[in-house]
Amino acid sequence: MQRPTGTIDGDSAAAPGEDRAGDNPAGRCPVAGHGAASPATADASAPGVYVPPFPLRPTSPPPIWKLIGLARRNFLSVWPTTAFANPWLRVAVLRKQIFVCNSPDLVQEAFVRKHDSFERKSAQMRHALEPLLGDGLFISDGETWRRRRQIVGPIIHASKVRDFFPVMAETIAERRAAWEAAGPGAPVDMLQEMAHLTAEIICRTIFGRQLGGDYAAEVVESFTDYQRHIDQIDLISLLGLPDWLPRRRGRAIRRAVARIDKVLDEIITSYEARRSDGETSVIGGLLEARDEDGKPLSREAIRNEAAVIFMAGHETTANTLAWAWFLLSQAPWARQALARELDTVLDGRMPEFADVARLPYTRAVIEETLRLYPPVPILAREALADETVGGVRTPKGSLVMVVPWLLHRNPNLWPRADNFEPERFLGATRGGQSKFGYVPFAIGPRICAGLAFGLTESILSLAILAQGFDAELEPGTDVQPACRLTLRPGETLPMRLRPRASRT
Repeated sequence: MQRPTGTIDGDSAAAPGEDRAGDNPAGRCPVAGHGAASPATADASAPGVYVPPFPLRPTSPPPIWKLIGLARRNFLSVWPTTAFANPWLRVAVLRKQIFVCNSPDLVQEAFVRKHDSFERKSAQMRHALEPLLGDGLFISDGETWRRRRQIVGPIIHASKVRDFFPVMAETIAERRAAWEAAGPGAPVDMLQEMAHLTAEIICRTIFGRQLGGDYAAEVVESFTDYQRHIDQIDLISLLGLPDWLPRRRGRAIRRAVARIDKVLDEIITSYEARRSDGETSVIGGLLEARDEDGKPLSREAIRNEAAVIFMAGHETTANTLAWAWFLLSQAPWARQALARELDTVLDGRMPEFADVARLPYTRAVIEETLRLYPPVPILAREALADETVGGVRTPKGSLVMVVPWLLHRNPNLWPRADNFEPERFLGATRGGQSKFGYVPFAIGPRICAGLAFGLTESILSLAILAQGFDAELEPGTDVQPACRLTLRPGETLPMRLRPRASRT
Protein backbone atom coordinates (compact mmCIF):
# COMPACT_ATOMS: atom_id res chain seq x y z
CA MET A 1 0.00 0.00 0.00
CA GLN A 2 1.34 3.42 -0.94
CA ARG A 3 2.62 5.64 1.84
CA PRO A 4 1.70 9.32 2.24
CA THR A 5 2.87 11.89 -0.31
CA GLY A 6 6.58 12.57 -0.13
CA THR A 7 7.67 9.19 1.19
CA ILE A 8 9.51 6.29 -0.34
CA ASP A 9 7.50 3.11 -0.29
CA GLY A 10 9.08 -0.24 0.46
CA ASP A 11 9.86 -2.71 3.17
CA SER A 12 11.09 -0.83 6.25
CA ALA A 13 13.08 -3.79 7.53
CA ALA A 14 16.85 -3.42 7.55
CA ALA A 15 18.37 -4.17 4.19
CA PRO A 16 21.09 -6.79 3.93
CA GLY A 17 24.39 -5.16 4.80
CA GLU A 18 22.65 -2.03 6.07
CA ASP A 19 24.74 -1.86 9.24
CA ARG A 20 27.93 -1.86 7.21
CA ALA A 21 30.41 0.83 6.35
CA GLY A 22 28.40 3.48 4.58
CA ASP A 23 25.69 3.85 7.20
CA ASN A 24 28.14 5.13 9.78
CA PRO A 25 26.83 8.64 10.62
CA ALA A 26 30.29 9.87 11.56
CA GLY A 27 31.45 8.44 8.25
CA ARG A 28 34.98 9.83 7.94
CA CYS A 29 37.55 8.02 5.90
CA PRO A 30 40.57 6.95 8.01
CA VAL A 31 42.84 7.28 4.98
CA ALA A 32 42.48 10.93 4.10
CA GLY A 33 39.86 12.37 6.39
CA HIS A 34 37.09 12.50 3.82
CA GLY A 35 33.86 10.70 3.13
CA ALA A 36 32.17 7.66 4.57
CA ALA A 37 34.12 4.57 5.52
CA SER A 38 33.83 1.36 7.44
CA PRO A 39 34.33 1.92 11.17
CA ALA A 40 35.74 -1.58 11.47
CA THR A 41 38.49 -1.01 8.93
CA ALA A 42 41.34 1.46 9.18
CA ASP A 43 43.77 -0.06 6.70
CA ALA A 44 43.03 0.77 3.07
CA SER A 45 46.28 -0.78 1.86
CA ALA A 46 44.71 -4.26 1.59
CA PRO A 47 42.54 -5.18 -1.40
CA GLY A 48 38.83 -4.62 -1.08
CA VAL A 49 38.61 -2.81 2.24
CA TYR A 50 38.39 0.80 1.11
CA VAL A 51 34.91 2.35 1.27
CA PRO A 52 34.91 5.64 -0.64
CA PRO A 53 32.63 8.55 0.24
CA PHE A 54 28.90 8.83 -0.29
CA PRO A 55 26.24 11.12 1.17
CA LEU A 56 24.77 10.35 4.56
CA ARG A 57 21.76 8.07 4.08
CA PRO A 58 18.57 8.87 6.00
CA THR A 59 17.48 6.01 8.24
CA SER A 60 13.85 6.65 7.32
CA PRO A 61 12.13 8.28 4.32
CA PRO A 62 12.30 12.09 4.61
CA PRO A 63 9.11 14.20 4.57
CA ILE A 64 8.14 15.99 1.38
CA TRP A 65 9.56 19.40 2.29
CA LYS A 66 12.90 17.89 3.19
CA LEU A 67 12.89 15.54 0.19
CA ILE A 68 12.60 18.43 -2.28
CA GLY A 69 15.27 20.42 -0.44
CA LEU A 70 17.66 17.47 -0.48
CA ALA A 71 17.01 16.84 -4.18
CA ARG A 72 17.71 20.47 -5.07
CA ARG A 73 21.12 20.24 -3.42
CA ASN A 74 22.06 16.65 -4.28
CA PHE A 75 19.84 13.94 -5.78
CA LEU A 76 21.89 11.25 -4.04
CA SER A 77 20.86 12.43 -0.57
CA VAL A 78 17.18 11.49 -0.86
CA TRP A 79 17.58 7.70 -0.69
CA PRO A 80 17.21 6.08 2.75
CA THR A 81 19.19 3.00 3.74
CA THR A 82 16.23 0.70 3.01
CA ALA A 83 16.03 1.83 -0.62
CA PHE A 84 19.24 0.16 -1.75
CA ALA A 85 18.16 -3.45 -1.24
CA ASN A 86 14.55 -3.12 -2.35
CA PRO A 87 13.91 -4.39 -5.90
CA TRP A 88 10.96 -2.05 -6.40
CA LEU A 89 10.27 1.37 -4.90
CA ARG A 90 7.32 3.70 -5.15
CA VAL A 91 7.74 7.41 -4.50
CA ALA A 92 5.03 10.06 -4.29
CA VAL A 93 6.24 13.63 -4.68
CA LEU A 94 3.44 16.21 -4.73
CA ARG A 95 1.18 15.00 -7.59
CA LYS A 96 3.77 12.89 -9.39
CA GLN A 97 4.00 9.11 -9.01
CA ILE A 98 7.54 7.75 -9.34
CA PHE A 99 8.43 4.08 -9.67
CA VAL A 100 12.01 2.86 -9.27
CA CYS A 101 13.21 -0.42 -10.83
CA ASN A 102 16.06 -1.73 -8.67
CA SER A 103 16.53 -5.30 -9.91
CA PRO A 104 17.83 -6.64 -13.23
CA ASP A 105 14.48 -8.25 -14.13
CA LEU A 106 12.54 -5.01 -13.64
CA VAL A 107 15.19 -2.95 -15.45
CA GLN A 108 14.91 -5.28 -18.43
CA GLU A 109 11.11 -5.20 -18.36
CA ALA A 110 10.81 -1.41 -18.25
CA PHE A 111 13.72 -0.24 -20.41
CA VAL A 112 13.88 -3.08 -22.95
CA ARG A 113 10.68 -5.11 -23.28
CA LYS A 114 8.40 -2.10 -22.66
CA HIS A 115 10.67 0.53 -24.16
CA ASP A 116 7.90 1.97 -26.33
CA SER A 117 5.90 2.90 -23.24
CA PHE A 118 8.89 4.41 -21.43
CA GLU A 119 11.08 5.91 -24.15
CA ARG A 120 10.45 9.54 -23.23
CA LYS A 121 12.93 11.25 -20.89
CA SER A 122 11.54 12.87 -17.74
CA ALA A 123 10.22 16.44 -17.85
CA GLN A 124 13.03 17.50 -15.51
CA MET A 125 15.71 16.17 -17.86
CA ARG A 126 14.03 17.45 -21.02
CA HIS A 127 13.44 20.96 -19.71
CA ALA A 128 16.85 21.14 -18.01
CA LEU A 129 18.67 20.34 -21.24
CA GLU A 130 16.37 21.65 -23.98
CA PRO A 131 17.88 25.17 -23.98
CA LEU A 132 21.26 23.58 -24.58
CA LEU A 133 20.49 20.59 -26.80
CA GLY A 134 17.29 21.58 -28.60
CA ASP A 135 15.83 18.44 -30.18
CA GLY A 136 19.13 16.57 -29.89
CA LEU A 137 19.28 12.79 -29.60
CA PHE A 138 19.73 12.76 -25.81
CA ILE A 139 16.33 14.29 -25.01
CA SER A 140 14.24 13.77 -28.15
CA ASP A 141 11.75 10.92 -28.50
CA GLY A 142 9.35 9.39 -30.98
CA GLU A 143 10.03 9.84 -34.68
CA THR A 144 12.64 12.58 -34.13
CA TRP A 145 14.68 10.27 -31.89
CA ARG A 146 14.34 7.32 -34.26
CA ARG A 147 15.53 9.29 -37.30
CA ARG A 148 18.41 10.97 -35.45
CA ARG A 149 19.57 7.69 -33.93
CA GLN A 150 19.79 6.17 -37.41
CA ILE A 151 21.93 9.09 -38.55
CA VAL A 152 24.13 9.73 -35.50
CA GLY A 153 24.60 6.14 -34.31
CA PRO A 154 26.85 5.00 -37.18
CA ILE A 155 29.03 8.14 -36.92
CA ILE A 156 30.12 7.31 -33.34
CA HIS A 157 29.62 3.54 -33.51
CA ALA A 158 32.17 1.23 -31.91
CA SER A 159 33.53 0.45 -35.36
CA LYS A 160 34.64 4.09 -35.68
CA VAL A 161 36.67 4.18 -32.47
CA ARG A 162 39.81 2.89 -34.20
CA ASP A 163 39.66 5.88 -36.58
CA PHE A 164 39.54 8.32 -33.66
CA PHE A 165 42.19 6.52 -31.60
CA PRO A 166 45.22 8.47 -32.92
CA VAL A 167 43.59 11.80 -31.99
CA MET A 168 42.81 10.47 -28.50
CA ALA A 169 46.35 9.22 -27.93
CA GLU A 170 47.96 12.38 -29.27
CA THR A 171 45.84 14.62 -27.02
CA ILE A 172 46.48 12.55 -23.89
CA ALA A 173 50.22 12.47 -24.61
CA GLU A 174 50.20 16.27 -24.76
CA ARG A 175 48.58 16.40 -21.32
CA ARG A 176 51.21 14.03 -19.95
CA ALA A 177 53.97 16.23 -21.41
CA ALA A 178 52.41 19.25 -19.72
CA TRP A 179 52.47 17.37 -16.39
CA GLU A 180 56.13 16.49 -16.91
CA ALA A 181 56.93 20.13 -17.62
CA ALA A 182 55.16 21.21 -14.42
CA GLY A 183 57.70 19.30 -12.31
CA PRO A 184 57.42 16.88 -9.35
CA GLY A 185 54.77 17.72 -6.79
CA ALA A 186 52.91 20.13 -9.07
CA PRO A 187 49.45 21.00 -7.72
CA VAL A 188 46.49 20.33 -10.01
CA ASP A 189 42.74 20.47 -9.83
CA MET A 190 42.22 16.96 -11.18
CA LEU A 191 38.57 17.58 -11.99
CA GLN A 192 39.52 20.56 -14.13
CA GLU A 193 42.46 18.70 -15.65
CA MET A 194 40.28 15.81 -16.75
CA ALA A 195 37.57 18.21 -17.96
CA HIS A 196 40.01 20.03 -20.20
CA LEU A 197 41.59 16.78 -21.40
CA THR A 198 38.30 15.14 -22.37
CA ALA A 199 37.03 18.41 -23.87
CA GLU A 200 40.14 18.62 -26.01
CA ILE A 201 39.68 15.01 -27.11
CA ILE A 202 36.00 15.38 -27.93
CA CYS A 203 36.52 18.76 -29.62
CA ARG A 204 39.29 17.42 -31.84
CA THR A 205 37.21 14.32 -32.54
CA ILE A 206 34.07 16.28 -33.41
CA PHE A 207 35.63 19.25 -35.13
CA GLY A 208 39.10 18.11 -36.21
CA ARG A 209 42.51 18.68 -34.65
CA GLN A 210 42.94 22.41 -35.22
CA LEU A 211 39.41 23.64 -34.60
CA GLY A 212 39.06 21.43 -31.54
CA GLY A 213 42.20 22.85 -30.00
CA ASP A 214 41.04 26.40 -30.62
CA TYR A 215 37.64 26.14 -28.95
CA ALA A 216 37.83 23.46 -26.24
CA ALA A 217 38.37 25.74 -23.21
CA GLU A 218 35.51 28.07 -24.18
CA VAL A 219 33.03 25.20 -24.44
CA VAL A 220 34.18 23.62 -21.15
CA GLU A 221 33.66 26.83 -19.20
CA SER A 222 30.25 27.36 -20.75
CA PHE A 223 29.06 23.82 -19.97
CA THR A 224 30.27 24.17 -16.37
CA ASP A 225 28.40 27.46 -15.95
CA TYR A 226 25.26 25.93 -17.40
CA GLN A 227 25.29 22.95 -15.05
CA ARG A 228 25.97 25.18 -12.05
CA HIS A 229 22.86 27.29 -12.63
CA ILE A 230 20.26 24.93 -14.06
CA ASP A 231 17.44 23.95 -11.70
CA GLN A 232 17.50 20.35 -10.49
CA ILE A 233 13.78 20.08 -9.72
CA ASP A 234 10.98 20.62 -12.22
CA LEU A 235 8.20 21.74 -9.88
CA ILE A 236 5.79 22.35 -12.76
CA SER A 237 5.74 18.66 -13.66
CA LEU A 238 5.69 17.54 -10.00
CA LEU A 239 2.58 19.66 -9.49
CA GLY A 240 0.92 17.95 -12.44
CA LEU A 241 0.77 21.12 -14.54
CA PRO A 242 0.90 21.01 -18.37
CA ASP A 243 4.22 20.21 -19.97
CA TRP A 244 3.95 23.19 -22.35
CA LEU A 245 4.11 25.75 -19.55
CA PRO A 246 7.37 27.77 -19.90
CA ARG A 247 10.21 27.19 -17.42
CA ARG A 248 12.11 30.08 -15.94
CA ARG A 249 15.60 30.58 -17.41
CA GLY A 250 17.92 32.90 -15.53
CA ARG A 251 20.40 35.23 -17.16
CA ALA A 252 23.35 32.96 -16.34
CA ILE A 253 21.73 30.06 -18.17
CA ARG A 254 20.90 32.17 -21.22
CA ARG A 255 24.45 33.53 -21.27
CA ALA A 256 26.00 30.04 -21.14
CA VAL A 257 23.74 28.78 -23.93
CA ALA A 258 24.54 31.80 -26.08
CA ARG A 259 28.27 31.20 -25.64
CA ILE A 260 27.99 27.54 -26.61
CA ASP A 261 25.75 28.23 -29.60
CA LYS A 262 28.12 30.93 -30.82
CA VAL A 263 31.15 28.66 -30.55
CA LEU A 264 29.39 25.74 -32.27
CA ASP A 265 28.16 27.97 -35.11
CA GLU A 266 31.67 29.37 -35.62
CA ILE A 267 33.17 25.89 -35.65
CA ILE A 268 30.64 24.54 -38.14
CA THR A 269 31.21 27.53 -40.44
CA SER A 270 34.99 27.13 -40.17
CA TYR A 271 34.78 23.41 -40.82
CA GLU A 272 32.62 23.89 -43.90
CA ALA A 273 35.31 26.18 -45.30
CA ARG A 274 38.03 23.53 -44.88
CA ARG A 275 36.10 20.25 -45.06
CA SER A 276 38.11 19.03 -48.05
CA ASP A 277 41.20 18.21 -45.96
CA GLY A 278 40.03 14.60 -45.56
CA GLU A 279 40.38 14.44 -41.76
CA THR A 280 38.04 12.07 -39.93
CA SER A 281 35.68 14.00 -37.66
CA VAL A 282 32.16 13.75 -36.28
CA ILE A 283 31.10 17.10 -37.70
CA GLY A 284 32.15 15.89 -41.14
CA GLY A 285 29.96 12.84 -40.66
CA LEU A 286 27.01 15.01 -39.60
CA LEU A 287 27.44 17.32 -42.59
CA GLU A 288 27.59 14.38 -44.98
CA ALA A 289 24.79 12.38 -43.33
CA ARG A 290 21.42 11.84 -44.99
CA ASP A 291 18.22 10.56 -43.45
CA GLU A 292 16.16 7.70 -44.89
CA ASP A 293 14.55 10.15 -47.34
CA GLY A 294 17.93 11.36 -48.56
CA LYS A 295 17.69 14.72 -46.82
CA PRO A 296 20.66 16.28 -44.97
CA LEU A 297 20.45 17.49 -41.39
CA SER A 298 19.57 21.15 -40.90
CA ARG A 299 22.19 23.54 -39.54
CA GLU A 300 20.29 23.64 -36.24
CA ALA A 301 20.12 19.84 -36.03
CA ILE A 302 23.87 19.56 -36.67
CA ARG A 303 24.54 22.07 -33.90
CA ASN A 304 22.19 20.24 -31.51
CA GLU A 305 23.78 16.84 -32.18
CA ALA A 306 27.28 18.30 -31.83
CA ALA A 307 26.23 19.69 -28.44
CA VAL A 308 24.84 16.29 -27.40
CA ILE A 309 28.02 14.48 -28.38
CA PHE A 310 30.17 17.06 -26.63
CA MET A 311 28.14 16.92 -23.43
CA ALA A 312 28.03 13.13 -23.35
CA GLY A 313 31.64 12.65 -24.42
CA HIS A 314 33.22 15.36 -22.31
CA GLU A 315 31.36 15.73 -19.02
CA THR A 316 30.73 12.07 -18.23
CA THR A 317 34.22 10.87 -19.12
CA ALA A 318 35.87 13.74 -17.24
CA ASN A 319 33.95 12.87 -14.09
CA THR A 320 34.80 9.18 -14.43
CA LEU A 321 38.52 9.88 -14.78
CA ALA A 322 38.54 12.36 -11.89
CA TRP A 323 36.86 9.79 -9.65
CA ALA A 324 39.32 7.10 -10.82
CA TRP A 325 42.33 9.25 -9.84
CA PHE A 326 40.75 9.92 -6.46
CA LEU A 327 40.00 6.23 -5.81
CA LEU A 328 43.50 5.17 -6.81
CA SER A 329 44.98 7.78 -4.47
CA GLN A 330 43.18 6.09 -1.57
CA ALA A 331 43.77 2.44 -2.57
CA PRO A 332 47.52 1.63 -2.67
CA TRP A 333 46.99 -2.00 -3.70
CA ALA A 334 44.96 -0.93 -6.75
CA ARG A 335 47.52 1.72 -7.67
CA GLN A 336 50.29 -0.90 -7.51
CA ALA A 337 48.31 -3.46 -9.53
CA LEU A 338 47.63 -0.84 -12.20
CA ALA A 339 51.32 0.10 -12.35
CA ARG A 340 52.37 -3.55 -12.72
CA GLU A 341 49.98 -4.07 -15.62
CA LEU A 342 51.07 -0.92 -17.43
CA ASP A 343 54.75 -1.77 -16.98
CA THR A 344 54.25 -5.35 -18.15
CA VAL A 345 52.05 -4.67 -21.17
CA LEU A 346 53.37 -1.32 -22.36
CA ASP A 347 56.93 -1.27 -20.97
CA GLY A 348 57.09 2.51 -21.26
CA ARG A 349 55.81 2.85 -24.83
CA MET A 350 52.66 4.58 -26.01
CA PRO A 351 49.62 2.28 -26.26
CA GLU A 352 48.34 1.16 -29.61
CA PHE A 353 44.68 0.42 -30.33
CA ALA A 354 45.17 -3.33 -29.80
CA ASP A 355 46.62 -2.67 -26.34
CA VAL A 356 43.28 -1.51 -24.95
CA ALA A 357 42.07 -5.12 -24.91
CA ARG A 358 45.31 -6.17 -23.17
CA LEU A 359 44.78 -3.91 -20.14
CA PRO A 360 42.13 -5.76 -18.10
CA TYR A 361 43.02 -4.19 -14.75
CA THR A 362 43.01 -0.68 -16.20
CA ARG A 363 39.56 -1.40 -17.60
CA ALA A 364 38.46 -2.88 -14.26
CA VAL A 365 39.44 0.32 -12.45
CA ILE A 366 37.29 2.32 -14.88
CA GLU A 367 34.37 -0.12 -14.65
CA GLU A 368 34.41 -0.15 -10.85
CA THR A 369 34.58 3.64 -10.87
CA LEU A 370 31.50 3.69 -13.11
CA ARG A 371 29.75 1.31 -10.73
CA LEU A 372 30.39 3.42 -7.64
CA TYR A 373 30.01 6.82 -9.30
CA PRO A 374 27.86 6.44 -12.44
CA PRO A 375 28.13 9.75 -14.35
CA VAL A 376 24.36 9.90 -14.84
CA PRO A 377 23.11 8.36 -11.59
CA ILE A 378 19.37 8.65 -12.33
CA LEU A 379 17.70 7.50 -15.57
CA ALA A 380 14.11 8.72 -15.56
CA ARG A 381 11.43 8.04 -18.18
CA GLU A 382 7.86 9.24 -18.48
CA ALA A 383 5.06 6.71 -19.04
CA LEU A 384 3.45 7.50 -22.40
CA ALA A 385 0.46 5.24 -21.62
CA ASP A 386 -1.00 3.25 -18.76
CA GLU A 387 1.35 0.31 -18.25
CA THR A 388 2.49 -2.23 -15.66
CA VAL A 389 5.98 -3.08 -14.44
CA GLY A 390 6.49 -6.04 -12.15
CA GLY A 391 2.73 -6.41 -12.05
CA VAL A 392 2.33 -2.89 -10.61
CA ARG A 393 0.24 -0.32 -12.46
CA THR A 394 2.25 2.65 -13.72
CA PRO A 395 -0.24 5.29 -14.92
CA LYS A 396 0.30 7.51 -17.94
CA GLY A 397 2.39 10.54 -16.94
CA SER A 398 4.10 8.80 -14.03
CA LEU A 399 7.87 8.41 -13.94
CA VAL A 400 9.63 5.08 -14.16
CA MET A 401 13.25 5.26 -13.07
CA VAL A 402 16.32 3.12 -13.14
CA VAL A 403 18.72 4.61 -10.62
CA PRO A 404 22.27 3.34 -11.19
CA TRP A 405 23.25 4.90 -7.85
CA LEU A 406 20.91 2.41 -6.13
CA LEU A 407 21.24 -0.51 -8.53
CA HIS A 408 25.04 -0.50 -8.47
CA ARG A 409 25.05 -0.48 -4.65
CA ASN A 410 22.26 -2.99 -4.12
CA PRO A 411 23.76 -5.43 -1.58
CA ASN A 412 21.67 -8.26 -3.00
CA LEU A 413 23.49 -7.85 -6.32
CA TRP A 414 26.95 -6.69 -5.25
CA PRO A 415 28.91 -8.15 -2.32
CA ARG A 416 30.48 -5.33 -0.26
CA ALA A 417 28.48 -2.98 -2.46
CA ASP A 418 30.02 0.24 -1.13
CA ASN A 419 33.62 -0.98 -1.33
CA PHE A 420 36.08 -0.08 -4.09
CA GLU A 421 37.07 -3.44 -5.64
CA PRO A 422 38.26 -3.33 -9.26
CA GLU A 423 39.00 -7.05 -8.90
CA ARG A 424 35.27 -7.81 -9.15
CA PHE A 425 35.48 -6.94 -12.87
CA LEU A 426 38.34 -9.33 -13.64
CA GLY A 427 38.01 -12.78 -15.15
CA ALA A 428 35.05 -14.53 -16.68
CA THR A 429 32.47 -13.21 -14.20
CA ARG A 430 32.99 -9.55 -15.27
CA GLY A 431 31.23 -8.21 -12.19
CA GLY A 432 29.06 -11.29 -11.73
CA GLN A 433 25.97 -9.42 -12.88
CA SER A 434 23.38 -9.55 -15.58
CA LYS A 435 23.92 -6.67 -17.97
CA PHE A 436 20.70 -5.26 -16.55
CA GLY A 437 22.30 -4.91 -13.12
CA TYR A 438 25.12 -2.67 -14.33
CA VAL A 439 23.95 0.25 -16.46
CA PRO A 440 26.41 3.17 -16.33
CA PHE A 441 25.65 3.93 -19.99
CA ALA A 442 21.89 3.21 -19.68
CA ILE A 443 20.40 0.12 -21.32
CA GLY A 444 17.99 -0.87 -24.06
CA PRO A 445 17.36 1.05 -27.30
CA ARG A 446 18.41 4.30 -25.61
CA ILE A 447 21.79 2.97 -24.48
CA CYS A 448 24.52 5.56 -24.99
CA ALA A 449 25.58 5.54 -28.64
CA GLY A 450 29.09 6.59 -27.60
CA LEU A 451 29.64 3.78 -25.08
CA ALA A 452 32.64 2.26 -26.86
CA PHE A 453 34.16 5.69 -27.50
CA GLY A 454 33.85 6.78 -23.85
CA LEU A 455 35.14 3.52 -22.42
CA THR A 456 38.14 3.47 -24.78
CA GLU A 457 38.88 7.13 -24.04
CA SER A 458 38.81 6.47 -20.28
CA ILE A 459 41.05 3.39 -20.43
CA LEU A 460 43.53 5.07 -22.75
CA SER A 461 43.68 8.26 -20.68
CA LEU A 462 44.35 6.38 -17.47
CA ALA A 463 46.93 4.12 -19.15
CA ILE A 464 48.99 6.93 -20.68
CA LEU A 465 48.90 9.27 -17.70
CA ALA A 466 49.35 6.62 -14.98
CA GLN A 467 52.43 5.28 -16.78
CA GLY A 468 54.25 8.39 -15.65
CA PHE A 469 52.35 9.69 -12.62
CA ASP A 470 50.57 8.94 -9.40
CA ALA A 471 48.30 11.59 -7.92
CA GLU A 472 48.03 12.35 -4.20
CA LEU A 473 45.01 14.00 -2.67
CA GLU A 474 45.84 17.26 -0.92
CA PRO A 475 45.75 16.63 2.88
CA GLY A 476 42.55 17.68 4.56
CA THR A 477 40.49 17.62 1.37
CA ASP A 478 36.90 16.49 1.94
CA VAL A 479 35.69 14.74 -1.20
CA GLN A 480 31.95 14.18 -1.43
CA PRO A 481 29.87 13.18 -4.47
CA ALA A 482 27.62 15.95 -5.71
CA CYS A 483 24.90 15.24 -8.25
CA ARG A 484 23.35 17.92 -10.38
CA LEU A 485 22.92 16.92 -14.00
CA THR A 486 25.92 14.60 -13.61
CA LEU A 487 27.83 13.10 -10.68
CA ARG A 488 30.99 15.03 -9.78
CA PRO A 489 33.47 14.83 -6.86
CA GLY A 490 32.42 18.30 -5.72
CA GLU A 491 33.48 21.52 -7.45
CA THR A 492 37.23 20.86 -7.33
CA LEU A 493 39.60 17.94 -6.71
CA PRO A 494 42.97 19.28 -5.49
CA MET A 495 45.80 16.79 -5.96
CA ARG A 496 49.58 16.74 -6.45
CA LEU A 497 51.37 14.96 -9.26
CA ARG A 498 54.07 12.50 -8.25
CA PRO A 499 56.26 11.06 -11.02
CA ARG A 500 56.35 7.30 -10.79
CA ALA A 501 59.60 5.61 -9.89
CA SER A 502 61.52 3.84 -12.64
CA ARG A 503 60.18 0.42 -13.61
CA THR A 504 61.85 -2.55 -12.02
